[in-house]
Amino acid sequence: MNEDVFNMSVRKFLKKVGVTSQRDIEQAVREAIAQGSLKGNETLPAKMTLTLGRTSLDISIDGDIALE
Repeated sequence: MNEDVFNMSVRKFLKKVGVTSQRDIEQAVREAIAQGSLKGNETLPAKMTLTLGRTSLDISIDGDIALE
């Protein structure tokens, strides 16, 4: 395994996950506020699941996203 190639590939994947996730979360929150299902002052529970094919990796990461 080439450590440099592996490291850059992981970083590229995580950057894509981060950018895409942030955009989708922001859009979902804005839509929920516009529809009235959120007030805009909540703290929302969040969960991310990560799996890696052909390995045993299967983890969930829990956190909170505060709107105010």
